[in-house]
Amino acid sequence: QVQLVESGGGLVQAGGSLRLSCAASGRTFSRYDVGWFRQAPGKEREFVVGINWSSGNTYYTNSVKGRFTISRDNAKNTVYLQMNSLKSEDTAVYYCAASPRMLTTTTSIKYWGQGTQVTVSS
Repeated sequence: QVQLVESGGGLVQAGGSLRLSCAASGRTFSRYDVGWFRQAPGKEREFVVGINWSSGNTYYTNSVKGRFTISRDNAKNTVYLQMNSLKSEDTAVYYCAASPRMLTTTTSIKYWGQGTQVTVSS
């Protein structure tokens, strides 16, 4: 059974930082892209960032470029999202996701995590 388990969410002031983790189990993701989506209240779930597990190539939505950094630890089968200079508009539930191709759309996702809340106070 494949599981993606997120951790690291919480409450932070604007300008602060958080690091999210996504621990993957049940299969190897060497042929997958793994990344993060987020969903704010009343809005659709949107793509944030992705990483190709094999090559390490990364891609970001424009609004987080220069502030968020995704990385992976192959030995721990874990993906991390370092979020700096957080803004109130980053407030959302963040979902870890995995796809056998680029995961810029929700329809491309094969596996989802349960989500972790990130709240940025202004």
